[in-house]
Amino acid sequence: MPVTYLTKEGYERLQKELDYLRTVKRQEIAQRLHEALEGGELIENAEYEAAKNEQAFVEGRIQELEILLASARIIEERTDKETVQLGAKVTIQEEGYEPETYILVGAAEANPSEGRISNESPIGKAILNHRVGDVVTVEAPAGTYKVKILKIE
Repeated sequence: MPVTYLTKEGYERLQKELDYLRTVKRQEIAQRLHEALEGGELIENAEYEAAKNEQAFVEGRIQELEILLASARIIEERTDKETVQLGAKVTIQEEGYEPETYILVGAAEANPSEGRISNESPIGKAILNHRVGDVVTVEAPAGTYKVKILKIE
């Protein structure tokens, strides 16, 4: 089973989601199914079908979260601020563009619009283990480009 890298906050957020789905959401769906069954003809009961579809989705998400959390490795507090590691806040700049700041996280927590990039993304792979001042080549699907590491926090 591959390791899933998560921040402490990310682990807690996924654990809360799992707890919610197991307790609250499962009960809500069970109630909807019960009410739909009492509604008569199942062949034409759209509410029953919708509830069954939601139940399948929720059960799939529960299984996905259980696997993620079982294989999770918490990203430890960073002591090495010299090189880019998981959990680092990194400011980079591509020539001709404004500097951008990202936090390097595992794939399960990546959300570029929130400034959280995966260590498995093209930029994440390129900057991992490099230092301030290094210029690295990013191998992206749209082509290669270079970024300079300006700051590591």
